[in-house]
Amino acid sequence: MLIQNRLREEHALQDILFKTLLKGAPTALPPREVNPTQSPTACRIHGHLYVNKVAGNFHITVGKAIPHPRGHAHLAALVSHETYNFSHRVDHLSFGEEIPGIINPLDGTEKVCTDHNQMFQYFITIVPTKLKTYKISADTHQYSVTERERVINHAAGSHGVSGIFMKYDISSLMVTVTEQHMPFWQFLVRVCGIIGGIFSTTGMLHGLVGFCVDIVCCRLKLGVYKPKEVGILDEHTSQTPLLTEADEQE
Repeated sequence: MLIQNRLREEHALQDILFKTLLKGAPTALPPREVNPTQSPTACRIHGHLYVNKVAGNFHITVGKAIPHPRGHAHLAALVSHETYNFSHRVDHLSFGEEIPGIINPLDGTEKVCTDHNQMFQYFITIVPTKLKTYKISADTHQYSVTERERVINHAAGSHGVSGIFMKYDISSLMVTVTEQHMPFWQFLVRVCGIIGGIFSTTGMLHGLVGFCVDIVCCRLKLGVYKPKEVGILDEHTSQTPLLTEADEQE
């Protein structure tokens, strides 16, 4: 799972559009450098399949295939279920034209059987994709996958055939990924608009601050903020009018 999680970080097409070394980027896992000391105990399958653009499946299971009108069947009765082991790892699986640098969702998938009689199913939805950039133009396919695994136990009602099954379906929609750059004149227009907005905002703030300063200074000059005169209390009344200069002269 660690290998798969690392690979899934770069599986999308838009993540590789602006790589300078796209054509030299690796696609699958690197080859093994350390030679095993023991003889291999498993099979390694590598190749290409040519299929029609309709839903279908391909699978790996036990027994020789015998064709019949509705498909084919496998003669697995002569093989003991205790010898089954469908643990597997998918190094690379892609559809359509192979583009270096694209990591697909199933690349690096590794499954270990918990039971001898176990089925692994992968439901794949393929989306045709056209890639148009300044460096590459290709028709390829992206896909999403849903995984399912279960133990085959006919006594418990879990029927089926042990093996690895890849069921794919092609979407009727197409995705076009195009790389576009902003024209230089449009960039200049946006820069001028931003600069003009900055000057307009600073001018408004400057005018507002100046208006507030003028109001405060004018009120200070008019004496609005001078301290008020306090009235003198009389013995007979609780309040007396303010003393003026005329009253003092009399």
